[in-house]
Amino acid sequence: MNYWPLLGVAWVVVGFVLRANPVIVVVSAGLVSGLAAGKSIGELLALLGESFVSNRALLMFAMTLPTIGLLERAGLREHALRWIARWRGLTLARLLTGYLAVRQGLSMLGLIDIAGHAQTVRPLLAPMAESAASKPHGPVSRDDAQKVRALSAATDNVGRFFGEDVFLAFGAVLLIQGFYAQHGIALEPLQIALWALPTAIAAFVIHAIRIVFFQRALDRRTAAAAEYSDAVD
Repeated sequence: MNYWPLLGVAWVVVGFVLRANPVIVVVSAGLVSGLAAGKSIGELLALLGESFVSNRALLMFAMTLPTIGLLERAGLREHALRWIARWRGLTLARLLTGYLAVRQGLSMLGLIDIAGHAQTVRPLLAPMAESAASKPHGPVSRDDAQKVRALSAATDNVGRFFGEDVFLAFGAVLLIQGFYAQHGIALEPLQIALWALPTAIAAFVIHAIRIVFFQRALDRRTAAAAEYSDAVD
């Protein structure tokens, strides 16, 4: 067995440790593995071209990044903060739980790319969550702000991950169906999706409870910091 193509794996590890450009690291690692496997430069270039053409739809994701950048430069975050400030009864828990419900519901319908970290969490949800968290007792600390952003991203992850399993045409559902078919067990995608529904509901409830506990702890820390600041003044 030829182990030399595994040099590409080491190349990726070294490149990421050195914090080099990920695109350059991955492409060059593929060239290293290909050369170690005995491929010619022409064959490798042809393979890269075929891979690019067959996966060109993935570039649609890259096109969203400059769009989001332009919106942020035009004041998208500031507008989101002012919009949240107008909703007096909107708390961090209500905001994130509502987003979780919408994200999970859309994922169950197969609409997994409508929202996401790049197009929704960073430019909209995270600033809105920070604004909602600072409403009861004033601005939160830097550490708490980072935790709010992390919780916003986690909420998106939970909504997508446990919602897409309920979608009939999701790849994992079809993979499970094929696995059981190989062992003589006939299952319809609808049956598999329905059995994923209780897990999705449980994930929603558990994460919603986590959000509520997080807000309570955050409110206690923020209130204590505000009282300490008033006492010092």
